[in-house]
Amino acid sequence: MSLPPPTGPPQQNTMVAVDKDKNSAYAFRWAVNHLDNPVIIAVHVKHKNLPNQGTNVFPPDEDDVSHIFNNLRAMCQRKAITMKEAVIDHHDVVKGLLDFANRNVIHSIVVGASTKNHMPSIKKFKANNDIPTNMIKLAPDYCSVYIISKLKIVSARSAVRSMGGNQTIPTKIIPVQSSSPYGGEFAGGMRSILPRTGNTYEGSSESRSFDSVTTGKGSTRERPRSAGSNMSMDSIDVPSSRGRSWASMDERDMAALGPIVESNGSDMDLIDSFGTQATSHTSRELEAEMKRLRLELKQTMDMYSSACKQAISAKNQADQIRRWRVEEEKKVVEVRLSQEAALAMAEREKARAKVALEAAEEAKWKAEQEAQRRREAEMKAMKEAAERDRVLTALAQNDNRYRKYTMQEIEVATDRFSPSRKIGEGGYGPVFKGHLDHTAVAIKLLNPEASQGRKQFQQEVEVLSSIRHPNMVLLLGACPEHGCLVYEYMDNGSLEDRLFRKNKSKPLSWQKRFQIAAEISTALLFLHQTKPEPIVHRDLKPSNILLDRNYVSKISDVGLARLVPPSVADSVTQYYMTSAAGTFCYIDPEYQQTGILTTRSDVYSLGIMLLQIITARPPMGLTHQVKKAIEKDCFKQILDPAVTDWPVEEALSFAKIALGCAELCKKDRPSLATVVLPEINRLRDLGDTDNQVFIDTKIHGHSQRPPMPT
Repeated sequence: MSLPPPTGPPQQNTMVAVDKDKNSAYAFRWAVNHLDNPVIIAVHVKHKNLPNQGTNVFPPDEDDVSHIFNNLRAMCQRKAITMKEAVIDHHDVVKGLLDFANRNVIHSIVVGASTKNHMPSIKKFKANNDIPTNMIKLAPDYCSVYIISKLKIVSARSAVRSMGGNQTIPTKIIPVQSSSPYGGEFAGGMRSILPRTGNTYEGSSESRSFDSVTTGKGSTRERPRSAGSNMSMDSIDVPSSRGRSWASMDERDMAALGPIVESNGSDMDLIDSFGTQATSHTSRELEAEMKRLRLELKQTMDMYSSACKQAISAKNQADQIRRWRVEEEKKVVEVRLSQEAALAMAEREKARAKVALEAAEEAKWKAEQEAQRRREAEMKAMKEAAERDRVLTALAQNDNRYRKYTMQEIEVATDRFSPSRKIGEGGYGPVFKGHLDHTAVAIKLLNPEASQGRKQFQQEVEVLSSIRHPNMVLLLGACPEHGCLVYEYMDNGSLEDRLFRKNKSKPLSWQKRFQIAAEISTALLFLHQTKPEPIVHRDLKPSNILLDRNYVSKISDVGLARLVPPSVADSVTQYYMTSAAGTFCYIDPEYQQTGILTTRSDVYSLGIMLLQIITARPPMGLTHQVKKAIEKDCFKQILDPAVTDWPVEEALSFAKIALGCAELCKKDRPSLATVVLPEINRLRDLGDTDNQVFIDTKIHGHSQRPPMPT
């Protein structure tokens, strides 16, 4: 229940029940903030008195001040409110508070909410011991009671009538038992704490006792703030004969009092002071008449108050109905707007769904058409592949450019592919050493799991059968049915085995290395200049360079070679491939990225292989290592340490040519025919001259070395 703070002229009779708990402090702060009374009485009840010994009121002792009243004084000083303090000695808190309120004309009682647990199961059981509840029930009907919890009203009761004119101020004053330096002392053991301004208390010139809340003789008591907001008979102090002003009486009253006034002036003074004259019969009649008039006036005012309450209630109900109507109209408008918005959104979603459905239907139709075209293309490709395989098989069977061996002959030559005959393994398949026609041969057997094996077989047969070069490996024959290729046997294996000294073989001299580089460059240029279409090897690396008994190098494994169409200028010959082929670290980066195949793609692979020839190092990051060595002027340290007599200047020139071939951009690579091959041939001739000088020295004893060519 929420009750607004009382309105009206400020009063001086608000009592706040205080204790050591937090709710008492909340109640006092609420009274300071919401009640306009300039005087607030803080009352604390101690349980010391025995039953039937009355109520004793004392000023607070030091313990009470330190634990209860100090914090409250600070609130009053900030709000410029006079605070009175009283301590009651009574065995019952409620009775002590009510006794104090009745004796001191209290109009507003503020109590902190009970800190006890008011669960529904035990609420009825504890109702008799609940101080706030009992205060609401038992407080005088001219008092307003407020129950405060955490600065909020949790329960309240308004005064049902105002303080009657016959309410008297107690004349018996309980003696003060102690004095206090904080303010004046008041009747009943109350102590007044005045608000401070600077170092002095405001209003220190007059400390009004709470017992003097009644105004002067004949004056009408002001309406208490806590009496409620509706004017009624209860809110008007109707003066009785005691203390009533002569000026306020009507003619009938004056006529009734006339003889008394004339007979005895002192009696008039007594009536004016106290409103009683027990010895006069006329006075008793006047008193009875005044009581009757007061009763009639009270009834009239009650009727007026009831009518006002009904009118206010009707007005409140009308206002409430009007507010409900306005709110309902707003809700109706909001519902209508939301419905319109929902309908508009539904229309938009419907249109969007229709467009999406049409787009989906169109996409489905296009997908079906595309799937149909793809199926037709796949069928056509399958037919073409089958026809091509049939033609290739027929050509292979009818090709007279190479000798055809049967599988039985190859099995006999390899002792049925004995593991002891195996000399190598590649992507195409294993390689075995054998003897056919009393000649040592190398037989490459197609791996059945190789996806491009048959195509590589046909490509290698086509290339090696149509060309002859002293630095290209010689194809002796083949077995087309099983994909077997028969080559001449190369006694010294691959260039990779010799560079890395497989089986602890002797290192190649620098003269042999220059010679091998020149032979590989010559054979590669031969492939690039093949008519009518150039051939790009695409897989040039040391493992595909074979060495015969005399260390003559020959290029092998041309299964990945491609015939590129001729262009207007040989230097820009290119061919677009859908997928790049080759070996990592040797494949042209630009070809790998763009799929554009040119003859200079082989030049990149040649550059990496030339760097390996002089360094005998793995290809990963080799160009960076050589460049750093040249920049730091420690090139000699990167040369193959197995060779002790390197001509450093010539090797440096060789390395620079190789680095030029290994440029990332193909346009920066030198021409194989006009730049690379002439320089490599010069270095090879230098090695041949050095070998001839060595031979002459052994035969004729000449030790003078001829001058180096420039």
